[in-house]
Amino acid sequence: MLVFDADDTLWENNVLFERVIDDFLEWLDHPTLDRAEIRTILDDIERANAVAHGYGSKVFLRSLGECLERLRQRPATVVERREIEDLAAALVAHQVELMPGVAEALDALAGRHELLLLTKGEREEQQRKLDASGLLHHFRAAHIVREKDVDTYRWLTREHDVDPTVTWMIGNSPKSDIRPARAAGLNAVFIPNDNTWVLEHDELDPTDPGVLRLSAFPELLRHF
Repeated sequence: MLVFDADDTLWENNVLFERVIDDFLEWLDHPTLDRAEIRTILDDIERANAVAHGYGSKVFLRSLGECLERLRQRPATVVERREIEDLAAALVAHQVELMPGVAEALDALAGRHELLLLTKGEREEQQRKLDASGLLHHFRAAHIVREKDVDTYRWLTREHDVDPTVTWMIGNSPKSDIRPARAAGLNAVFIPNDNTWVLEHDELDPTDPGVLRLSAFPELLRHF
């Protein structure tokens, strides 16, 4: 059984958020703090909001608004909120852009193995991306969850009655894809993405025999 992450594994995602953040920092034009200092503040706000409210573009907009209010020490005006929404409009309108080789590799892998998809985020937003991807027919099931932690992976193996030791979680996030899957007894394939969200970074054990490290999605065909 192969279980696939979606955002930044099957298609590009976080790079779109990074572009909005760049535009936001330029728009703020803070008189005393530099971009790195503001980004640290924004990361802290996003970290708290992810715990309280989950993920997705709506929570991201909330974080940008709270960042502005903290820096300017006052509530955001209606005009400022509209301008922030305009900055982030491309997140909703953007077409799904598959990572290189994903469609062809999934075609081959689906003929050899059972495939599942496991993604976290706001349900409607994630479902829109899944539908637009044209990939859903490859998967026995696609699950959209609030968080990908150890309990999620244990639930997944029970739900599909599969042996964790012959199940592989494939993704780009050490925090959400690799570490909790390993803790739940699954194997894992780590495919790094240079644009992975900073809050998804974490240390991996380089000696762990249960983690296969690949540099690109199509390399899966050499191993599965």
